[in-house]
Parts: sequence; C-alpha cells; structure tokens
Amino acid sequence: MLKREIEDKLIEWKNKTDKKCLIISGARQVGKTYIVEKFAKEYYENFVEINFVENPTAKKIFDGDLNITTILANISLYVPEQSHLVPNKTLIFFDEIQACPNARTALKFFAIDKRFDVIASGSLLGTNYEQVSSYPTGYVEFLEMNPLSLKEFLWANGVDESVISIIRNCYETRRVVNEAMNVKMLEYFKQYIVVGGMPNVVNTFINNHNFEEVLNLQKNILIDYKNDIAKYAISTEKVKAKACFESIPAQLAKENKKFMYSTFDKNGKSQKYLGSVNWLIDAGIVNICNNVSTLDLPLVAYKEENYFKLYMADTGLLVSMLDDGTNAQIMEGNLGIYKGAIFENIIAQILHSNGNKLYFYNRNNTLEIDFVLSKNAKVIPIEVKSNNSKAKSLSTILKINPNLQGIKLIYGNVGQVGNMLTLPLYMAMFL
Repeated sequence: MLKREIEDKLIEWKNKTDKKCLIISGARQVGKTYIVEKFAKEYYENFVEINFVENPTAKKIFDGDLNITTILANISLYVPEQSHLVPNKTLIFFDEIQACPNARTALKFFAIDKRFDVIASGSLLGTNYEQVSSYPTGYVEFLEMNPLSLKEFLWANGVDESVISIIRNCYETRRVVNEAMNVKMLEYFKQYIVVGGMPNVVNTFINNHNFEEVLNLQKNILIDYKNDIAKYAISTEKVKAKACFESIPAQLAKENKKFMYSTFDKNGKSQKYLGSVNWLIDAGIVNICNNVSTLDLPLVAYKEENYFKLYMADTGLLVSMLDDGTNAQIMEGNLGIYKGAIFENIIAQILHSNGNKLYFYNRNNTLEIDFVLSKNAKVIPIEVKSNNSKAKSLSTILKINPNLQGIKLIYGNVGQVGNMLTLPLYMAMFL
C-alpha cells in the first residue's frame, strides 16, 4: 500500500469547520480514485461514489433543477446502492466529474447546504471549461495530485523517515552525506528516473523489480493518453495536440530545449499550436517551464509566455518514449544524447511536485540556467548535471550577480565553492 503525502491534506480539509467542496485534479492514473476511497474508508461512516465515466446514466442526476433536495432524490433513484446519505457522516465522491459539467456547477449548492462532505476529481478537469455553465467560484478549493514524489517513492522502497531526516539535516547544514548512504540514495534516484511515479507502475516495480513489466505498463499509459487526446480534445486540436505530445522527446534532446513547433511542422507557429500545448498542460500530461527575461523578483513579472520548455509530468513515461533499452542504459549510467533531457525532466518533476512554478533563464542563446526558483524572497538559479562537470552558465551568472546563491545538482555529494552550492540530485526534493 503506497503512502501519499496528499492524505495529510485530506485530513486537514476534513477537520475544517467551514469547509468547501474539494476538487482533486491530476493526470490519468496518478491515484486520485484510490486515495479518496482509502480516505473515505478510514474517516467516514458512509461513502457515496459516483463515477460519471463508468456510469454515464448518473449524469441524469443533474438534469433539470440543481437544488440539493432534487439532487439527493435523484442519487437515490439512479444509484440506489449508493443512497446512504446520512448528514454529517457521509462523504460524497463525484469521480471523473469532467464528464458531467452540471455536477461541477452543483458543487456550489452542496457547499451552501453543508450537510455532506463532497470531493470531486477528474483527469481532464482543465480541458472542458467551455462546457461548464457556471463555475462554483468561491465554493470549492483545489488540490493537485501528481505522480509519486521522490519522497513517496523512497517510502515505497522501505526507506525510513529517519533516513530522510538525516539527509534533510545534511542539506540544511551543508554537510556531506555519509558515502554509503549517498551511493544508495543515488541508486534510488536512478530507479525513480526509470520507474517514475505512476502508482500502478511503482507497485509493480516494488513487487518484482522487473523493468520489462514496468516498461509495458508505461507504454499502456501512453496509449491511454493518446486515446484521451483523440476522445476529449476538440476536433481542431486532436491532430495538433498529438503532434505536440509525440515531439517532446525530440524537443528535449536538442541542445536548446525551447519548445519549437518547427520540430514537427516547418510552418508551425504559436498561433496555430498554443491551444494544443495548453490542452496537454491542462490534462496534467506535461509541465511547462517558462523563460524569464531577467533574474529578478517577482519572476512571474518577467515570464515570457511564448518562450518555454515542456517536460513530461512523469519521467518514467518520458523514458518509455525513448529508444528501446534506454531504461537499462540509465541504470548502468550510460545515457547517451538524452542525458540532459532525462535529468532536466526528473528535476522539473520533483520541483513541480514541491509546488514550485517552473522557470528557466536563457540570454541570447549563449547562456542558459536550467531552472530559476523564487524561495524566501530570493532568486535561486539552478543547473542540473548528470555528473560533476563544470556549470559554466551558472558560474558566469554568479560572477555577474555575486549576491545570488546558485545551486548545482550533480550525481555526487554536498559541497560549496563561493556562492555556488553543490547538492546531490536527490536533494531537489527539499527545494
């Protein structure tokens, strides 16, 4: 059974005295349904679950009037086996709510009524906004669920919290990690790159450590993603969204990883494809990383909307899109031309799972900083290395801006020279 950090946030939500309805967003197969069912079993006497994809007729519950009395009566009518609606003791769960826009509108009335705790979830919540007649603005709160974080992956592998605490202390005090511990953590990090964080994939790996089975599961998820594009993207975006999606490995393999439509369409322009890119972002399939024009706060003020990189939200899925045998090469430490793409993607995934907005800095295509974070009212430039080679761009930036503290993430250990802090790659989980 996989332990997820979102469980603590669900408990915090339940204990609020004036709670709103909760919407959990996230890509397909990140574990949304499982975690809500587990939460309901542990903390509620009664649980009503309606999946609008598995039970399409349940959409009729929200036809006509959307007052609570009518909705509750319709639940008893259309899903009688789910009619244990005991006030103040029941969690109502609307799964795949994107398939029933009226149900999303009705969340407002559940929030006003207050007799039932309500959670909604869906894989494509951000992609059907035009179909929702009235958003329940002010009556819902949101949680994003991502693939397993590195910390959650370590838990799944039996790494005790005390070990993670020791490593965190080394990060906070800038002390070198015990070599045996560092080697083991870097091994886990390589596994995390290959396996990724999709729960079913992680469970399979934990049970048998069979990378072939892992790869087969990942390829099936990719097929599901492509099917979602074909089924749910609006007709004008289907082909374009698929082209953008399939181009990601080639985009990241370039020395300049800026997303370029010309990679797959010589006449491609932002005006033609930006809607397709946004669909992939809204579906939770990719993470966007925008360039900033200057290294100053607030970073969002210097964000360049049309100058960005796209990373797969799950690095294991990226690896499964590459050449056969790539997973074995990663475990052996031989990454070929994809090493920059893979290591940047996994750090993007970790930083995103920590709640960071992703930015990078490119100056005239001559100097690039892989990631730029805003932490404690400071700008932190970060370079990612698959070994311990020189970080030329970061060194240049730190000479120009001596007040900045830069971070170089490496396949190595903790160290510091001047205002450049070197950290092992896995310590990105603390950023």
